[in-house]
Amino acid sequence: MTLQQREIAAPGHDPHPRTLAELAEHIAADQASRYDTLPDRDLVAELIDRIVALLFPDGRGGRSAPRTAAHVQDEFDALHAAFVPVLRPLEDKLPDTPHALVDRFLEHLPAIHEALSHDVEAIEAGDPAAHGAAEIVLAYPGFAALAFHRIAHALHRLGVPILPRMISEISHGRTGIDIHPGATIGRSCCIDHGTGLVIGETAIIGNHVKLYQGVTLGALSVSKDKAGSKRHPTLEDGVVIYANATVLGGDTVIGRDSIIGGSVWLTHSVPPNSLVYHQSAVKVRTQADVLDGTDFSI
Repeated sequence: MTLQQREIAAPGHDPHPRTLAELAEHIAADQASRYDTLPDRDLVAELIDRIVALLFPDGRGGRSAPRTAAHVQDEFDALHAAFVPVLRPLEDKLPDTPHALVDRFLEHLPAIHEALSHDVEAIEAGDPAAHGAAEIVLAYPGFAALAFHRIAHALHRLGVPILPRMISEISHGRTGIDIHPGATIGRSCCIDHGTGLVIGETAIIGNHVKLYQGVTLGALSVSKDKAGSKRHPTLEDGVVIYANATVLGGDTVIGRDSIIGGSVWLTHSVPPNSLVYHQSAVKVRTQADVLDGTDFSI
């Protein structure tokens, strides 16, 4: 039996290819019908890095002198030229021409820069370990995740398909922070540490909100018929949510200036200035407890 004739594991009733030869034909047809019309993931990553580095210079390229305004304008023009080919594979699915959409996206850059500048200030104010804006831009995953998100969100609002989600997943892979491009995030957001943070598509986050690692802003149901509805919570201004707390539901509103403690599970709204926390129990072991052999070490 040749390599092509070897059957791949599949139930007898499975309509999928059963031999490598059939699989090869299936993949080739599938690629021709779908995957040749998708942006190149590496080019997308390079483009987003380029946008962030343009807005917040990070020392790449060994630049020996500050850029003048004319140099920056030239980089904007070059960015436009580089962005259009990334959108070309999606041309049939776009609400406008690639050139027009890139023009409209670039008009969002001043607002994106302003929002991220406020994010940097919020992170620096909220983290005693932060030593200035440069460190935050260069080394903080919370800033990187917000930068990628604000770019992806602008493209999402322009009606660009697929690309915003690709950007969010590139960010997710780098930072461990998963923010859907549809989520709305206000000014001066501080993501502290951030690993494992999940923010769903219809979440709305107000201004001056602080989120720690492991927080989930999720939905109560994953039913497909809920697509298009408000499924994720709303956080009003000044909310702080500590590590590993889970807040679920599209009707759930966390009132302004509320604090949600670590490991809280919350599926209902709370009024402004609320304090919600998980009460843990502390037990001091006796000698009898030690002798019973219980051992929770890993």
